[in-house]
Amino acid sequence: MAKGKSIVIVESPAKAKTINKYLGSKYVVRASMGHVRDLPKSKIGVDIEKEFAPHYITMQGRKKLVTTLKKELKDADALYLAPDPDREGEAIAWHLMEALDFDRKKTFRVTFNEITARAVKEAFEHPGKLDHDKIDSQQARRILDRIVGYKISPLLWKKVGSGLSAGRVQTVAVRLICEREEEVLAFVPKEYWSVEVLLEKASGEKEKFWADLKKIEDRKIDIGSGALAGAVVEELKTLPFTVKDIRSKEKTGSAYPPFTTSHLQQASVNKLGWSIVHTMSVAQQLYEGLELGAEGSTGLITYMRTDSFNVSKGAQDEALSYIKEKYGAAYAPEVPNAYKAKKGAQEAHEAIRPSSVLRDPESIRQYLTPDQFKLYKLIWDRFLASQMAPAKYNVMTVDIAAGKYLFQAGGSTVIFPGYTIVYREEPKEDEEVPEEERKAKIPALTAGEALSPREFKPGQHFTKPPPRYTEATLVKALEEKGIGRPSTYAPTIMTIIRRSYVSKEKGRLIPSQLGKSVTKLLIENFPVIFDIDFTAQMENNLDNIEKGKIRWITVLEDFYKPFAETLVTATAEMRDIKQEVQKTDQVCEKCGKPMLLKMGRFGQFLACSSYPECKTTRSVPTGVKCPKCGGDVVKRKSKKGSTFYGCSKYPGCDFVAKFLSQAQNAGSKGEAAESPQGAAREEQPGNPGGGENTQEGAGDTRQQ
Repeated sequence: MAKGKSIVIVESPAKAKTINKYLGSKYVVRASMGHVRDLPKSKIGVDIEKEFAPHYITMQGRKKLVTTLKKELKDADALYLAPDPDREGEAIAWHLMEALDFDRKKTFRVTFNEITARAVKEAFEHPGKLDHDKIDSQQARRILDRIVGYKISPLLWKKVGSGLSAGRVQTVAVRLICEREEEVLAFVPKEYWSVEVLLEKASGEKEKFWADLKKIEDRKIDIGSGALAGAVVEELKTLPFTVKDIRSKEKTGSAYPPFTTSHLQQASVNKLGWSIVHTMSVAQQLYEGLELGAEGSTGLITYMRTDSFNVSKGAQDEALSYIKEKYGAAYAPEVPNAYKAKKGAQEAHEAIRPSSVLRDPESIRQYLTPDQFKLYKLIWDRFLASQMAPAKYNVMTVDIAAGKYLFQAGGSTVIFPGYTIVYREEPKEDEEVPEEERKAKIPALTAGEALSPREFKPGQHFTKPPPRYTEATLVKALEEKGIGRPSTYAPTIMTIIRRSYVSKEKGRLIPSQLGKSVTKLLIENFPVIFDIDFTAQMENNLDNIEKGKIRWITVLEDFYKPFAETLVTATAEMRDIKQEVQKTDQVCEKCGKPMLLKMGRFGQFLACSSYPECKTTRSVPTGVKCPKCGGDVVKRKSKKGSTFYGCSKYPGCDFVAKFLSQAQNAGSKGEAAESPQGAAREEQPGNPGGGENTQEGAGDTRQQ
């Protein structure tokens, strides 16, 4: 079939279809469906004594594909390996080359940052060879994760429960969530009061505006009670209000940079309400290519796993031309915008951008699903805005004196909207609102002008604990601390939820009792390996392998010796939580014996004390009664890893709720909650064991 032709191998059928359109009849494009070789699941697959030599095997489900590809290559002129342009893609290409064993002189590596006719043809005009530093870096990560997973996970099975896992990155991610939870639970709120006054101009149209109390006797206000706030208001009622000072200045608001992977994930959580896994799935579709009517299958965005803000000159020139034509020359910056990436970013890559800004979202909306359109528009808007001139504001601040009290009011007017006509970011709870967006409009005033107070508004407030992580803020924290890389954020979060270490409730990541217990054990017994700084340094080491600065075997050797010593100590000294049981006042419904509180794969559960004679188990009650039948509401886990709440008397009672608060509210109203999607009794409660035994931390999903 491939006689006189060249075989091209990519990861997915969608990518293959798009590329095939560009290359013509001399090429046959095939999809490998991700990796074709990996370490075996049944054993560690790494010979630690022989310089960590890995033993790779052809994966189940890929053997037939490899055989077919070998047959096609017998008559082929050349083999082009075209997986994604990153560390994982390089490893996929290398494994394909090894498995297919084709003539090395006729085997080439091609990479492109976008799947467009220009980029693909240019890549095939300048084919290269595999980058073995990238391959070594991916291999080092794979072996590190395999060692940690396969050495520590059996210890968890023995000491906690079957089916559990540990991972270099996943355990540190859970650690961050657990530490934040401890801060939240330990937080003691402090009461404080604010005072606002509604002021009116004494002359003219007598316009009104609000001002905030900022200082008392030149000191920052500290009003700790309602009584004190009331006394302040009473005194203020007797005092004259005068404009003390007016300050006006022009401020500039610069455009946000184009998206990197983490920024896209954060924006999709905050703006679209999506999970990170869903975001990356839709982004993959946009990258690999979609049918656009007569235009055919076309890649709509650049590669979506990147930590670089770089933009090609061609894309920037196209954007600037588009901006000038559609919005006017004033909206194009005098000097093209450039953004500095964080230290260690892969500068050879580009930021996430549309493959052509001329393909505006509305023009192709009819060809996209609603989710594809939403994400494409988000990427398109952010990129176009990143290339636009800054916004300009005139910001006015007014100081108002009333005796020893100083009030302040502020307002702003937009002089020039700049990039904001295309894209505006919405600051979240842990981000300060830009001053120019926080100000309210105030009337024209002059220094020394008298003002009349019309209303006083004392307000009670309480300091708030640090917010629990969302998927967006966790990714932000992981990136800031140097933990993981663009390809690992989504699978890491997916894994810790699937493992029941963390649940997601109303968008917040909350550690389970199991997650807390396992994380505490791991940190106590492996303090270095699961240290945040150590994990970040290991990521730097992997980056340095890719840059050719350090040998991959050296990194593994430096890691393994202290790890092996710690493992011996931990095996002897780790607490056996599995054997720790607590008596409860619950009684077994089958034999009448007391129920014990035990720890299992899905966290704590109740088990009959007469085990193994009686094997009754059930979930731990939440303290909330079922609104339908009066039974206990218990927490459950679906097969997909999502948390829901249901009645302990299932199948006799079919009550389910997505959140515990729904069960509480339904109970107070005497009505049933709606069945949450995906929570339709996918698992029975109280099963402490079972499940899959994948023993490694989250890696790139292309390994699956």
